[in-house]
Amino acid sequence: MTVDWLCKHHNDLGKEQLYAILRLRSEVFVVEQKCAYQDIDDQDLAGDTQHLMGWQNDQLVAYLRLLDPDSQGGDVVIGRVIVAPVARGTGLGHQMMEETLKQIDDLWPETPIFLSAQAHLQKYYERYGFVVAGKEYLEDGIPHTGMRRAQG
Repeated sequence: MTVDWLCKHHNDLGKEQLYAILRLRSEVFVVEQKCAYQDIDDQDLAGDTQHLMGWQNDQLVAYLRLLDPDSQGGDVVIGRVIVAPVARGTGLGHQMMEETLKQIDDLWPETPIFLSAQAHLQKYYERYGFVVAGKEYLEDGIPHTGMRRAQG
């Protein structure tokens, strides 16, 4: 699947890009996964938050958010990871993770990375050097586990 990757600081997002991000997050997290929670959490436009977007033609098909280490106690925090339903099963998630690691290396070299993974994706993230960091817990009724990747 051919996708154009854009990683933008929140100050550089266009309103159409921000709208597409929030729409996709709502479609997947709130509607599909039935998690009623406050997705717009004041971190999208805070600090040096970066937004990685995968576009195919004019459709946002993959997205994640990178919270900067200064605001997160020293780790880059990956969150809001989504592959749109129309693009699942195409290998796009792997493309996104490779692009994510490149972006983090460019923006914050040799900085550890943390993410809260849905438990069934633990093996997926292990392929990229993440290891379990803590016990499994429930978030919005879905089992999650913290995972960390050392850099450098």
